[in-house]
Amino acid sequence: MLAPADFHSLAEYFQADAIIIRRHLHAHPELSFEEHQTAAFIANTLQNWDIPHQTGVAGTGIVVLLKGKNPDSRTVALRADMDALPIREKNDVPYKSQNDGVMHACGHDVHTTCLLTALRILHATRDRWSGTVKALFQPGEEKLPGGASLMIAEGVLDNPRPEAIFGQHVHPPLRAGVVGFREGMYMASTDEVYITVHGRGGHGALPNTTIDPVAISAQLITALQQLVSRQADPGTPSVLSFGKIYSDGGATNVIPNAVHLEGTFRTHDETWREVALRHVQHMAESICRGMGADCTVRIVSGYPALYNHEALTRKARVAAEAYLGKDNVVELPIRMTGEDFAYYSQHLPACFYRLGTGNPEKEITSPVHSDTFDIDEDALLTGGGLMAWLTVMTE
Repeated sequence: MLAPADFHSLAEYFQADAIIIRRHLHAHPELSFEEHQTAAFIANTLQNWDIPHQTGVAGTGIVVLLKGKNPDSRTVALRADMDALPIREKNDVPYKSQNDGVMHACGHDVHTTCLLTALRILHATRDRWSGTVKALFQPGEEKLPGGASLMIAEGVLDNPRPEAIFGQHVHPPLRAGVVGFREGMYMASTDEVYITVHGRGGHGALPNTTIDPVAISAQLITALQQLVSRQADPGTPSVLSFGKIYSDGGATNVIPNAVHLEGTFRTHDETWREVALRHVQHMAESICRGMGADCTVRIVSGYPALYNHEALTRKARVAAEAYLGKDNVVELPIRMTGEDFAYYSQHLPACFYRLGTGNPEKEITSPVHSDTFDIDEDALLTGGGLMAWLTVMTE
């Protein structure tokens, strides 16, 4: 029977290679749905380890079927995303991004490395565990429509169908060696809101001769915030934020013809999500019409809310405590960030947990999506071993 010590020793044995893999991936990041060299590197690595795999899934995705004893007895899926972000890295490290303006600032290089290491551990112990492991190396998590939805559409959850799926994400607020879980609702839906206010421009000193889209946009933003503060149920977390505002022309003394607003709406309630987005459109059109302007509203549907299956996540937490010790497993707070792993959670029991990667003593504290993000590479030791352990110990 497998014990934590078996996987600990293998994770330690493979740690040097894991660091090399992670640094290679970090130095060669690729944007969403453009992960061609990343996919080739993963495929070559799997081939060198004699692990069977299929390439070209949803473009650059890769699927692995790794069989243990009695392979038809159960199937468990593991997922890692591969894409990077359009960020110019500021870290002064030997493995700094060589692709200017592209960076693994969200840790997908870590996710990929941990899944490769987990597969290596499982491959080495395949005569000691039962079932089949289906590993998904997924493109395009950072960009709509999300690589998860495309891989699902291509049938990655069939033939064989997994009974559960696990995914992990780097988390700088937690120290390397610590992981976090949360049962039930965990992460928010992620819709994009685009509003253009069409007015009539003119001289800034003669606003009475214009229909000022700047002033109207200010009123509109203030009014739309009441969707969250006055219309959402207090027990339903919601966020409406506008992160980009720009005009067609304009100057200190020129009122433009149009102003564009770009924002995001997020919630954990799918019913309220639909209602709220209808309110956004109706409110925007009504306010603009009442002030003599027109507007166009475009809403791009994003990822759904992410729900962690209670029983599966509870089992995973118990297994993680056995592997890492109770002191190194914590409860996570609910989050308003989003993840396309949520698509998997709509189809089968899913558990998405956090891998601690921070280390204040080493000054590794930068958040994800920042140009100085990095990890304490001891996290690789935890991430690969734990993912393998959860696969075989949550039966």
